[in-house]
Amino acid sequence: MDKNVVHHHGPIAAQIPVPHGVQDYDTINGQIVDDSEISDGAALDSKDEKAIFSYLLHPDDSYDENGTYWADMKFGQKVSFITKVDNAEAKRELGNLWTMFKNDPLSPISWYFRDCVIPGAGLGLEGYVLFSIGNVTPLFQKVWPTCWKSGKVCNSTWIAATTYLEVCGIIVGQIMVGLLGDSIGRRFGLIQDSVIMLLGLIMLTASWGVTLNGWVICYAWSLFFYSVGVGGEYPMTATSGMENGVGSGKVSTKEDRLHRGRKVLLAFMMQGWGQFFNQVLLILLLLIFHHGNGNPPYSEVATQWTFRVSFAIPALGTLWLVYYRYYKMPAASKQLALAKKKAKVTGYDLESLKLSFTYFGPRMFATSIAWFANDVFFYGNKLFQSQFIAVISPTSTSVMEGWLYNLVNVGVSLAGYYLAALLIDHKLYGRKKMMIVGFLMDFILFIVPGFHYKYYTEKTHITAFQAMYFLSSFFNQFGPNSVTFLVAAEVFPTSVRATAHGIAAAAGKLGALFAGVLYNYITTQQKFYIVPWFGLLGMIVTLLFMPDTTGLDLKEQDRRWQFIRAGNPQDYHGVAVHPKHLSWWERFRGIGKYYDPVADYEQRVHEMKKDWEAKQAKKFDETEKLNYDDDDTEISDEVRSYLEKKSPVIKPTQ
Repeated sequence: MDKNVVHHHGPIAAQIPVPHGVQDYDTINGQIVDDSEISDGAALDSKDEKAIFSYLLHPDDSYDENGTYWADMKFGQKVSFITKVDNAEAKRELGNLWTMFKNDPLSPISWYFRDCVIPGAGLGLEGYVLFSIGNVTPLFQKVWPTCWKSGKVCNSTWIAATTYLEVCGIIVGQIMVGLLGDSIGRRFGLIQDSVIMLLGLIMLTASWGVTLNGWVICYAWSLFFYSVGVGGEYPMTATSGMENGVGSGKVSTKEDRLHRGRKVLLAFMMQGWGQFFNQVLLILLLLIFHHGNGNPPYSEVATQWTFRVSFAIPALGTLWLVYYRYYKMPAASKQLALAKKKAKVTGYDLESLKLSFTYFGPRMFATSIAWFANDVFFYGNKLFQSQFIAVISPTSTSVMEGWLYNLVNVGVSLAGYYLAALLIDHKLYGRKKMMIVGFLMDFILFIVPGFHYKYYTEKTHITAFQAMYFLSSFFNQFGPNSVTFLVAAEVFPTSVRATAHGIAAAAGKLGALFAGVLYNYITTQQKFYIVPWFGLLGMIVTLLFMPDTTGLDLKEQDRRWQFIRAGNPQDYHGVAVHPKHLSWWERFRGIGKYYDPVADYEQRVHEMKKDWEAKQAKKFDETEKLNYDDDDTEISDEVRSYLEKKSPVIKPTQ
């Protein structure tokens, strides 16, 4: 018999591969295995076996009492099951929240700060600083019109470069830190990002020049340096936030299965809060330094103090972030270490990267093009929001009015972030539908005013134009901007997750760069002619090539990857190849035909037995050290007793 295959003769007569690293029964880790000590009647019938392993292999939040996966249920049964699970979970969470509040009224706030604010602090700083560029530019144009508006005393190329270099810095950071994050580790990437952002903020605060043009050049390069750190935040925040809640055992936690998307998006929405606090602080600082008056003319001194203090404040928060990531996040790279250990890789897993392009190339295409299309909307609107607000309020000469309009727009966006976090894990809506609907609504909300521009910009109809612009911001967050950030990490294996996320995010920033260049050469009305079609493009690409990971156990994704990396992807039969979790293109190629819940159940039981044997053998070998994946605390006494009866008895070498 082939040592890598065990032949089963139960309900499924199949060849099931032995997990990588486990040898023949009689030579595991050099220990002696006494087959004679295996009980002759050790085998329990399949009914007892299913009852014992049910809580591990068929958790009640994904399977019903008959062991049917939620995506295999008929529609009515599926709705009933999902509603029951969600209601029970909501009741449990509300009960925990009430208990926390009774014990300490401030504890829910500390929980939110610990679980949402701190993981997303880097993206909050990104939203604060990067989108402040679009906020302070109208102020600079008012105070230094010959430089920032007409370009008479400043080089217009460098004025435009403040936008271009910002986006280019993000692209460099996303690709560079994505590679480093998969090679050296998530923790290193997180620390590096915060250090770069701290130095960049110091440079922005102290930027100066002998002439106005010299200051603009210094300002632009400082922004580029800062943006490199910001770019790295995308793959690092997404991967570390997603992996930190997975746990060390063979199966994921219930929290991860039900709330993985929400956890990541609650961190991601700090980007929106960063925009909000930047706008609030700019308003307050201008009032403080402009003698309580927000109307022009604005003095150079008041402007200098306003924008420099606005950069100095987040520098203090970034300094704390460097400390926190260095001293308080020692296990940020845990899941990556496990993936590399299984693949026997110590540095960068180049083989997994090659295989990712081979097997998941369409996913890379989908995440990249969808993010590109989204960022034409998102960054284009944010970087040039002053032009859109000028349409809403054409007679205003005060930057304060534009800032107040933008504050309302950011508030609408935050509502979109929170609703996305609420529904991202709902199995009847979830990731893919949310992104398709968001792209479709952005398309409609831009195409309508685009072809009736004069009508909607008339004074009597301007409120309708305003409503559509604000709604486009809402559906951008309650749709592609939130979902692209999440799925670009979810649909790829752990070993190259940061790299893949960085590539997709960099493609997105090419969309922002495209918008940055294009918007400088076309009118506001022409923007409404061009931009909507990117919403349609994003919707079509998502529909055809994006898999739906809503409700999918992330560990099943990695389990499937072990089969792919071993060269036998057709032998994997689990839920990661369920048609529900595949794209239309993957279904068309027939990948879903490998899904077989009965064969998968036998495989998973077999894998647990082999892992148990390997761990028991390791306990007798003093040269072996237990690792993250050697923790068997998730195994109940009943399962442990079963495994002891079914597995060979391993004795120390004589």
